[in-house]
Amino acid sequence: MKKLLVFLITLALGGCLMCSKSAKEEKSLPDFDAMWDYSNPKQTEIKFRELIPVAKESGDMSYYGQLLTQIARTQGMQSKFDDAHKTLDAVEAMLTDELVVAKIRYLLERGRAFNSSNYKKKAKPFFLEAWELALAKSEDYYAVDAAHMMGIVEPPEKQLEWSLKALELTEKTTDKRAKGWLGPLYNNIGWTYHDLKKYDRALELFEKGLKWREEINDEKGVRIQRWNVARTYRSLGRIEEALEIHRKLEKEIEQKGIDPGGYVFEELGECL
Repeated sequence: MKKLLVFLITLALGGCLMCSKSAKEEKSLPDFDAMWDYSNPKQTEIKFRELIPVAKESGDMSYYGQLLTQIARTQGMQSKFDDAHKTLDAVEAMLTDELVVAKIRYLLERGRAFNSSNYKKKAKPFFLEAWELALAKSEDYYAVDAAHMMGIVEPPEKQLEWSLKALELTEKTTDKRAKGWLGPLYNNIGWTYHDLKKYDRALELFEKGLKWREEINDEKGVRIQRWNVARTYRSLGRIEEALEIHRKLEKEIEQKGIDPGGYVFEELGECL
């Protein structure tokens, strides 16, 4: 259940929050990030390539560079790593000091291309530079993304440290896009603490995640976080409280005809 939740939430985050515009820029060009279909990178690459003539004609090198970084990402997701690096080489050649967001995204995607092809050591310097540059330029959304990726490539003993850095920045930022990382971070860090048997700390994170999902009216996300809270209650020996939540979830699932997935019923069995 935990791994499934992390995957679904992270994927949903990517689809909902990616935006080609800097917080400091306004673009009239097509928002290619809104065209992302993470379940179909091949088709997404085709859509992005159709925008290349538009990007070139616009003369907006930041937009063009950012577009190419996302084409590289689609290639990496298709395991076309050589193609991804060639695309990123083209981006690197056009970078200037003024193209801050394009450079940050270049660094992120170069790192992702290495990471996805099992070269974590090569990926790390790119994610670290992306973190430092994004932080220096107040591009908080990308800074959090970089910290998230650092947590992936670092050894286990350092992963939590990076996740907490990302959470601290996300809680402090006024960038609305960066705020969108709160849900996934609360969820993922909560499970990290749960795995460490630090159940009180896990519960604190899951309760924050539940509150955040309620505030943005994310019905599915609310159900997931309620399940997380109940699961942690069980770990804490607070069985009656866990049962109360799971019974309410069971009733909601039946009333709304939601695919139960078995997780609620499994937990009911564990609590009885």
